Amino acid sequence: MKNAIEKLRRRFNSATDKNDDSMPVTMKNYILLLAGFVVIIIGMALMCGGGSDSPDEFNYAMFSWRRITLAPILVVGGFAFEIYALLKRF
Repeated sequence: MKNAIEKLRRRFNSATDKNDDSMPVTMKNYILLLAGFVVIIIGMALMCGGGSDSPDEFNYAMFSWRRITLAPILVVGGFAFEIYALLKRF
């Protein structure tokens, strides 16, 4: 696991483009933006479901911890990370 993290870190640090010095958003920023977008999509996917098949019965699965707590934290955290990824200067 530690080896995979180091490999990923080396790959991220080597991600450059010849125009990075003249552009306000670099290749590393785009990688971080993509990671934040993935976190937002995961949060949205965790919010899905929980409805009832018939309108006459109520399904309490709609109010599970995953849908009420975890998914909104991931979505808001993903948006916060997106802001960080845009403002970070490499």
